[in-house]
This record gives sequence, C-alpha cells and structure tokens, in this order.
Amino acid sequence: MPSENPSLVSKPKVVPTQYLYAFVLVTTLFALWGFANDVTNPLVRAFKEIFLISNAQSSLVQWAFYGGYATMAIPAALVIRKVSYKSGIIIGLGLYAGGALLTLPASQYMSFNIFLIGFYVLTFGLAFLETSANPYVLALGDPKTATQRLNLAQSFNPMGSLTGMVVASAFVLPSLEVAKFREAERAAHPEYAEMLPSVVDGHINAALEQFAVDKVAEHQAMVSHDLGVVTTPYLVIAVVVLLILAVFAVSKLPDMGVEEEKIKLGALLKRLCHFRYLGGVVAQTFYVGAQIMCWTFIIHYGMTLIGLSASEAQNYNIVAMVIFLSSRFVCTFLLKYLRPGLLLGILSIGGMLLTAGAIWLTGMTGLYCLIGVSACMSLMFPTIYGIALDGLTPNDAKLGSAGLIFAIVGGAFMPRMQGAMIDGDGWEFGGRMLESVRVSFVLPLLCFVVIAIYGFLAQREMSLKAREN
Repeated sequence: MPSENPSLVSKPKVVPTQYLYAFVLVTTLFALWGFANDVTNPLVRAFKEIFLISNAQSSLVQWAFYGGYATMAIPAALVIRKVSYKSGIIIGLGLYAGGALLTLPASQYMSFNIFLIGFYVLTFGLAFLETSANPYVLALGDPKTATQRLNLAQSFNPMGSLTGMVVASAFVLPSLEVAKFREAERAAHPEYAEMLPSVVDGHINAALEQFAVDKVAEHQAMVSHDLGVVTTPYLVIAVVVLLILAVFAVSKLPDMGVEEEKIKLGALLKRLCHFRYLGGVVAQTFYVGAQIMCWTFIIHYGMTLIGLSASEAQNYNIVAMVIFLSSRFVCTFLLKYLRPGLLLGILSIGGMLLTAGAIWLTGMTGLYCLIGVSACMSLMFPTIYGIALDGLTPNDAKLGSAGLIFAIVGGAFMPRMQGAMIDGDGWEFGGRMLESVRVSFVLPLLCFVVIAIYGFLAQREMSLKAREN
C-alpha cells in the first residue's frame, strides 16, 4: 500500500470535542487556586505590620500555605487513585471553602496562629485540586498534545491570580489602618524625603511599634479593623467555591481511569525512577520557590528600596501578573515550534539575567527587572509538569502528580529563608553596599540556574530517546 501523505494527516486536537465541557469546567479550578495564591501573598507584609512581627515570622504565612500542599499531596493522590478525579475535585473544593471560612474566627480572636491554620487547611483543598486537575487535563486528549493542553489550562491560572492581586491592591491594602498610619508618618516628617527609602521604612516601623506601646487600645482597634478587612475576600471566595462544588456534583465528567488493583509500590517507583521525573520534582521545587519569592517580596522591594506604599508596590505586582498571563499564551504558541525542555532552559536563563538586574540595578530599573522575571516564569510550572509525567499511564500519573504537587513545598521553605535574609544585614560587594532586600534575591537567581539545567538535560534525553525510536 502507498504510504499516507503526512501533509494530509490531520493533527490531533489540543482538546477533542467530546472532552470540551469537562476541560472548560476543570479549567475554572486553575483560576480558583490562582486567586488563593495571590490574594494571600501580600499578607506577608501586611501581617508583619498588623501583628508587629519580623519578616521571617510573617513569612510563616507562606510556610503554612505551601506546607499544606506538601502535607496533603501524597494522601490526595492515594485517595484519587482509588476513587476518581471528580471525587478528588469535590473533596478539594470542600477543604478550600472550610479553610477560607476559618479566617473568620481568626479575625474575631485576632490570632495569627488561627490564620495560619486556616491557610493550612485551605491548601489541603488546593493539593486535592491540583493533584486531580493537572493529570486529568493531561488525559483529556491525545498524549502528543498533552503538554500544550496543560499549558492552555494553566493559562487561566494567572487570571485567578490577577483577580487576587487586584482585590488585594484595590480593596485590602488601601483599606488597612496601618497603611494610613504609615502615610501620616510620612506627612508628619518632611525630612524623610531626603532619606533613603530603606532608612525611612525603618523609622516608620519604629514609630508603629512605639504607637502600639503608648496607645494600646487604639492599636488594638486598628488591628481588629485591619483583620476584618483581610478576612472579607476569603469569606467571599468560600461562597464562590461552594457554588462551583455544587456544579461539579451535578455534572457528568468522563472517567479517565480508576485503579482497582492494589498499588505495587516497587513497580511504580521503578517506573518513576528516571531523570525526567525525579529531576522534574527537584526543578518544580525550585520553580515554585522562585515564583513565590519574586511575587511575595516585590512589595518589600518596592517599599524598602523605592519608597512606595504597600498598595503602590502591589500594583507593580499586578503588572508582573499581566506580563505573566500574556507570556503564558505566547509561550503556549511557541511550543508548536520549540521543544518544551529547550524553551524552558532559554526562559530560565532570561530569569537569571533579570533577577541579577533586580539585585544590581538601582531605582525603578531594578524594579522593572523584577517585574520582567514573570515573563520568563510563565511557562515553567506546566512545562516541567508535562515533561516529568510524559509517558505515564493516567493511573501512574495520579501518584506521579503527587510528587510534583509535593514540590510546591518550595514555596514554604524558600520565602522563609528570604525573609530571614531581609531581616539580616546587607552585603558589601565590590565596594558597594547592597541592602538586605536586594541581596535576598540571590535565592531566586539560584533557583533559575537549577531549572535551566533541568530543561536542557531533559530535552537532550528526550531527543536521544526519539532518535532511538
């Protein structure tokens, strides 16, 4: 028989028609966890000022938030393996709503620890959602288009993130009484205009601490008001999540594989013990750490080094997210022409250079470099995910996915390390004194080095395997 003309063979659809409804419905989840991530990031700085704690202590917000992923990722995968992706999603939505509702008693009791518990439980839910949704999207179509399909779904994650950032910037941060206190201090001390922003920030923090000592009742009223403001978006999102849970409960979704047999752990680990998967878990850990550090501490960078208010600094975080969102769609298109590992490595090098700019360049130029890092990060999470799970069956992907969701623990450890660096002293390098905030961005720079190595090595391995076949 004559061979089929390749030009006449239609390419597989990214999302087949029969899976379109399921794909659209599950894609809403990507926006939901994006909202939770980015309405929470600004609270690291806000809680520092509301509760008068150190940067390292306030970064416990990220410790609890991303620690919840690490705690629940593997248990979630084991549950989903025995039930279904849909059941995993419903459990995740229930935990999401429950954690968000815990912020109400946290506010009433003015307890930082209860807030941490709420974030911890909330991310139990996000672990279920991500462990379910990511491999489910990969399974909804031809394996050849799996990475492209996941990138498309992940493109809606920054839409939720952008919404969370806008809520924080427009409604939460400007409404805080502590922000008004800072502005009043600036207005009362015109000499601050002649000082370095980092010095001014120290003076205002000292004034806030003195206010808490001299006027205890007024300070407590300020704290109560500000915690009420912080709680509001979590109560609203809890209602939205419960409504989406109801939609999932009544929707019929295609079942892409339920494991009836007992898990043969040895055989499964053997299938997962290769560089692309294990290296992917490591790369994902460093990627999430880099992302959370760049987005959490952009507020510290803007306030301490540029002299911006919290809401002004958060506005630049919104710009970064718009760039991230735009770049995600552009990079999804570029995957038609460039291999995933190659593009991942190239963007990692770009992230390294821009982070170096944020460290060394002064004024707004350094801030623009930090914003630009988001363009390079846009592709990384779903591409690492797709490369690491390439070739696994849907059932194996459920547990394989757990390792990649566990890797989100990078968002718990690394921001805490960066917060401790910000609390410390600056470094003198080449005859120049670098502020501690500036120095702390060495951590995300090193993360991009690791991701670049993984991208290039994974692409080399995949190319060699393709030639053998």
